[in-house]
Amino acid sequence: MTSVKRGPKAGLSDLEERIGHHFVDKSLLTQALTHTSVVKPVPGRHDNYQRLEYLGDRVLGLMVAHALYKRFPEAKEGELSRRLAELVRKETCAEVSEAWGVAPHIIFGNGVPRTANRANRSILGDVCESIIGAVFLDGGYDAARLVVERGFDKQISGPAAARRDPKTALQEWIQSRGGQPPTYTLVERTGPEHAPHFRIEVAGAGLEPIEGTGTSKRSAEQNAAENALRALGLREDNTFE
Repeated sequence: MTSVKRGPKAGLSDLEERIGHHFVDKSLLTQALTHTSVVKPVPGRHDNYQRLEYLGDRVLGLMVAHALYKRFPEAKEGELSRRLAELVRKETCAEVSEAWGVAPHIIFGNGVPRTANRANRSILGDVCESIIGAVFLDGGYDAARLVVERGFDKQISGPAAARRDPKTALQEWIQSRGGQPPTYTLVERTGPEHAPHFRIEVAGAGLEPIEGTGTSKRSAEQNAAENALRALGLREDNTFE
């Protein structure tokens, strides 16, 4: 039997209140709070949050897209896509988990340093997604929509975040959809040593390979990422910060 470190037993009803959903199937909330360090389920318990996180990630994307579509009727597709990519980031999900007060209730496997992991931004982001997945299974589309719109209201209503450099923006867009970071491959190097010219190709999940050029590898990679963002409809011009 796997030993587990439980969060406080008291207060789950308060957590449900902060989330904005009272579970019919309480075991779904427990599963959503169970970290992957609980390797094997204890008899009578559900598995860890990985499957719910997978579901919640997809549900979150749909609910946020729906909310943005309603909230910004004049926004073009590119702006909506940029806002969506920002809102479904792990960091944003972690902020929502903190507002919900999730951390004390996360259940870890035996031997995992509780304090360090309860503050882990990636774990907090994962648990936010797993809770959304659990709400969707427990209450359906409308229940999940209300939880997302309430939990993410501040971020949805706020101004669009400052535009990131192309490589960072492209990586976050791909990873927000569950893909691995994009890869950059040197295609060609031309010109003399004192004035080289580089051509680099970027490839990644959900992205057709696309090239960029520059007088250094870094500038060529940034240009390739910028071209990829433009091809995806996530950039309206070539200017970046």
